[in-house]
Amino acid sequence: MVSDWLKGLPMRDALGAPEGDPEAGQGEADLDLYADGTHAFAAGTFKGHLVVACSRCVGPVKLAIDEKLRVTFMPPADMPAEDDEPASEEGPEVREEDLDVFPYDGEKIDLEPLFREQFVLAVPYAPLCAEDCKGLCPQCGIDRNTSTCSCEKPIDPRLAALKGLKLPS
Repeated sequence: MVSDWLKGLPMRDALGAPEGDPEAGQGEADLDLYADGTHAFAAGTFKGHLVVACSRCVGPVKLAIDEKLRVTFMPPADMPAEDDEPASEEGPEVREEDLDVFPYDGEKIDLEPLFREQFVLAVPYAPLCAEDCKGLCPQCGIDRNTSTCSCEKPIDPRLAALKGLKLPS
């Protein structure tokens, strides 16, 4: 299940709202909940936002979340069994029918893992504040979007011996 293999990623800890920063992210769900035997179902929408760091300049990026949800909750004993196939180089493979299935135990269903997963899935691999973000200078660290610097690009050490080479014209 997606939430199980995402649980250990360091990104999950970083997505928690920092203490005293309510603008770090929030969401609202409008769900219809119903049960059929031992399975429970939730259908509706999840809307909100999340503020993360730009992958180039480390400035804030506000990501909008607007997702339709259709989720099944079932007791752990009814959960789909994991295949004994080895994981590929790209990581664990998640079957489509397992994407929206969450376990519950007892009389109550905890919706927090569902909402946390929506926040995690909203973050792109490399979020950008703007498509043309110039990022930070690798030498001095200045934000190239707001300032300029006089740093020169360093010479590749593999080519440094060729610097003084004079070619006949």
